[in-house]
Amino acid sequence: MEEKKAARESGRPETAGPSLAAAAWRQAVQDARAEEERMCRQETDGAKGERPLVSICCITYNHGPYIRQTLEGFLMQETDFPWEILIHDDASTDDTQDIIREYAARFPDRIRPILREENQYSRGISNISIFNFPRVRGKYIAMCEGDDCWTDPNKLQLQVDYLRAHPDCALCFHSARIVTVDGSVAAGRMRPYRGDRRVEPEEIVDKTSGYPTASLVFPAEIMKELPDYYLDCPVGDIPMQLMMAQRGYGWYMDRDMSIYRVGVASSWTSLMKQGDYEKKQRRYYEEMKRMYQAFDRESKGRFHRQAVRAARRIYFLTQVNTKHYDQVMAPEYREFYRELDFRTRFFIRFEILAPGLYRWLQRRVRKSEGV
Repeated sequence: MEEKKAARESGRPETAGPSLAAAAWRQAVQDARAEEERMCRQETDGAKGERPLVSICCITYNHGPYIRQTLEGFLMQETDFPWEILIHDDASTDDTQDIIREYAARFPDRIRPILREENQYSRGISNISIFNFPRVRGKYIAMCEGDDCWTDPNKLQLQVDYLRAHPDCALCFHSARIVTVDGSVAAGRMRPYRGDRRVEPEEIVDKTSGYPTASLVFPAEIMKELPDYYLDCPVGDIPMQLMMAQRGYGWYMDRDMSIYRVGVASSWTSLMKQGDYEKKQRRYYEEMKRMYQAFDRESKGRFHRQAVRAARRIYFLTQVNTKHYDQVMAPEYREFYRELDFRTRFFIRFEILAPGLYRWLQRRVRKSEGV
């Protein structure tokens, strides 16, 4: 249920001061301005390039097994407009940076990387995308993390066509195929809605299912100024979508045009389960609750009911994750229980009714998998 993020280090400080994230954002803006000035000077000297309409923003951390497929998904896009690829690698310890350098050398006019020597997440900066957003030169931003990938060569064209034709739309997104790290299909599809449809701002705030990160395309101007609730949030996708809800409606395309990969060792969800998982889940809920409260103040109560309900859903899902089934099955959370997929509800009931058998089967499965 939580949004996935790259650039994760288990050694991250317990708390991340808001001034640190804000200072990193301000520095990123200054660095982007300096980079823009250098590029303008190069254009003046005769190396003038076509300004991109879309900036693809990609963050990576130890994505060596997947980053080639991710980059190839970008490069295969068939469009009638120019686009650029902005990559921020958060000091990967595998061969991710070597692969990025290889592609940047082959496509210098397309790919603009930042390759860190010091991991920024471990310093306490949660939303690593803040280092890409100030560098954006396109009118639109397309998101994709380094362990996901695009599978349809027409993806960008289809989404940008819609956004250009509907300037009041603040987000265009689509369904995705879910794949495990070994390449097998897991839960099938990440499909928040059935059929192409308009998604009202209130639905974006209080949604029952996450949106695939690699599906998001939106006007770049939304990310020009980042509120504190974005900078201080432990995840990036949710506050980003709240910002979009303040600006307009969403358009959903019921078409799998990307892969959402699960089980990646460096992903936020995997690292969350290391150490004191229960404590991390409590902390996650408290941080998300504060984020929704700050968003509620920022939006002057326009989405108050939806923000409160979304925070309660986060609490419920942390209770599912930590197996506090007395809370999960409580009447006040019945509406959220019904939102769970059938498979999850089945195993919750199974563990409640036959805990001994459930644990025995778990041990058998883990033994067969060599865990």
